[in-house]
Amino acid sequence: MSGIWGNEIPVPAALRPWIADIREASMGADQRVLTHVPDPATTLVFRTTADGSGRWLVTGPRTRARYHRGKQVPFGVRLRIRPGRAPLLLGVPASELVDQIVPLSELWGDEPESGQALLKTIQAELLARLARRTARDLSRSDLVHSAIGDLPSPVHTIARRFGVSERHLRDLFTENIGVAPKKVLRINRVRTVLTHARPGAWAEAATEAGYFDQSHMTAEFRETMGVPPGAFLEGRLPEPAAC
Repeated sequence: MSGIWGNEIPVPAALRPWIADIREASMGADQRVLTHVPDPATTLVFRTTADGSGRWLVTGPRTRARYHRGKQVPFGVRLRIRPGRAPLLLGVPASELVDQIVPLSELWGDEPESGQALLKTIQAELLARLARRTARDLSRSDLVHSAIGDLPSPVHTIARRFGVSERHLRDLFTENIGVAPKKVLRINRVRTVLTHARPGAWAEAATEAGYFDQSHMTAEFRETMGVPPGAFLEGRLPEPAAC
């Protein structure tokens, strides 16, 4: 639920190599449309509902925007996993989570306890699972985590730098991030447009995001967000789905 996450919580030192940020949110019942923007990251989400129950969910990489009607969420916490780190923490290839929202219990077989020590409990569980990973697992994750910083360089250039084949690099991206390097770049370009776009300045937004031209940006934005950039800024969004 990327549209409601606001207050940032400091990431505990032990989790900083693995978790990019932690945010909390709460939202009363309303009918505004929440936009869940494309995101190459996998996130861990805890949320309570109006009846007081709570559960942990895993939101995989989003390749396209989703739109939902707002509903009451008394309390929520989101841990955004650093690029390439999801399989180490969750125990499954990130490719299995793309465009999915699944209960954490389906991946772990049980669910961490919730309550006052919510973050301490999930931290202990994550660190325990990291301790069971092999040196090979860590090495592959480290390579991807480093390589993603070289985008938008061509894949063959990045592969050469790290001494691996292009095919191997693509496979590592798919396993550890969920999508191939070109797809990560495409998602990040649209996210840049969302950050910098303003009416009447589309050419500048296209340049800022690294597009060839404005028409290239518009086509990619429409495919990823479901509407053209101008319509999005004006609030003319696709019909929201049930959350």
